[in-house]
Amino acid sequence: AVELVESGGGSVQAGGSRKLSCSASAFTFSGSCLAWFRQIPGKEREGVAAMDHNGYTNYKATAKGRATISKDNTKNIMYLEMSGLQPEDSGTYYCAAQKPTASRSCPVFGLWYTYWGQGTQVTVSA
Repeated sequence: AVELVESGGGSVQAGGSRKLSCSASAFTFSGSCLAWFRQIPGKEREGVAAMDHNGYTNYKATAKGRATISKDNTKNIMYLEMSGLQPEDSGTYYCAAQKPTASRSCPVFGLWYTYWGQGTQVTVSA
């Protein structure tokens, strides 16, 4: 079964940086639709960064310039690097992935990714 596992969450002071990782079993990130989402209690999960199967990236407006989504195909790990973190960046971060299909493009920030990790908490203190 496919499993995505995030790591790298934790506490950081405002202005700091954090690098999240997402590893996969039974799934290859190369050539796949990938994304990172953030969720805070009581709110819908929202996209932060996405990469399509061609490597084209999209970023949430408030994350642009502060976040970088990347992947290492040899290690089969995807990353989200964030800098200039602020308390409003706090939340549970989820990685998501799916294979592209001929009839449907990558979801980008849509919530219909096939596979999701369990989440890793990032807490930014002022």
